[in-house]
Amino acid sequence: MLQPWLTLRILRKQREAEDIFSFDLASRDGEALPSFDAGSHIDVKVAEGIVRQYSLCNSPDDRRLYRIAVLRTPDSAGGSRGLTERFEEGDLVEVGAPRNLFPLSASDGHSMLFAGGIGITPILCMAERLARTGKSFELHYAGRSRGRMAFLRSIDGGPLAGFSHVYCDDEPNQPRLDLAGLLSGHAPDTQLYVCGPTGFMSAVLDTAKGLGWPPEHLHREYFAAPAATQTGADTAFEVQVASTGARFLVPPERSVVSVLAEHGIEVNVSCEQGVCGTCLTRVLDGEPDHRDQVLTDSERSANDQFTPCCSRARTPVLVLDL
Repeated sequence: MLQPWLTLRILRKQREAEDIFSFDLASRDGEALPSFDAGSHIDVKVAEGIVRQYSLCNSPDDRRLYRIAVLRTPDSAGGSRGLTERFEEGDLVEVGAPRNLFPLSASDGHSMLFAGGIGITPILCMAERLARTGKSFELHYAGRSRGRMAFLRSIDGGPLAGFSHVYCDDEPNQPRLDLAGLLSGHAPDTQLYVCGPTGFMSAVLDTAKGLGWPPEHLHREYFAAPAATQTGADTAFEVQVASTGARFLVPPERSVVSVLAEHGIEVNVSCEQGVCGTCLTRVLDGEPDHRDQVLTDSERSANDQFTPCCSRARTPVLVLDL
């Protein structure tokens, strides 16, 4: 079933750093918005056929608005440039209800938060939540320069100041981000959260894995899919729609989503890279070939859901709960 859309008004648009703008979105009648938790994101309809995901970076306790921050990139395909250049205060924008694929753990242990560049958006919300609830945490925020890092005033001068460490590439006399030192000797119940550019995330996660961190304690959210690592040519397989029994061939050059759409079966999609989780679909039989960045290792092992926008099949047939 396709998701319903909320029509919200842009209350405020503000430049937070070089090429980064925040948007405060609220209902047209002032009513409370659907609730969300730290780590949540929303789909934003930037133009017809262009939907992008943005993390919510305001407090979940404030039901009056959703705040997102958008990095304008020169190679934008219409998402970030469309939102930052065409939308102004007072304009209406359609968004989906909040979804959370990057939640805080229920553990009472220490949390280590790592943000690179625009990856601060979900991490900031997490840090503020942990601070308000009195949980133990530390925030490490890295960027090219202070002029390109959003929300520094909130981090340096607010209640997060005593928990935060900022690292800038253009400040050679300041402490550097020492991942091996930071990630060594942690308590067994420590949780790690990371978001940012792919290279930054890989450095954090690879260091943690090399130091023996349990996979279930490593939490990450990608904004773009890393380079594909699968080898060999894709092969054809079939998908079966459980509700009707209909079967459709998925050739090597087609995605499951595109084949289903061709036969009138719509699946919610957005990024089409396996990053956002919009298209997650239950698998009733068969083994998926997971190629997403959404599911954890344990969720992949269960083989009871997959992302049909990019993932394929290891068995001749996948039976889908559609």
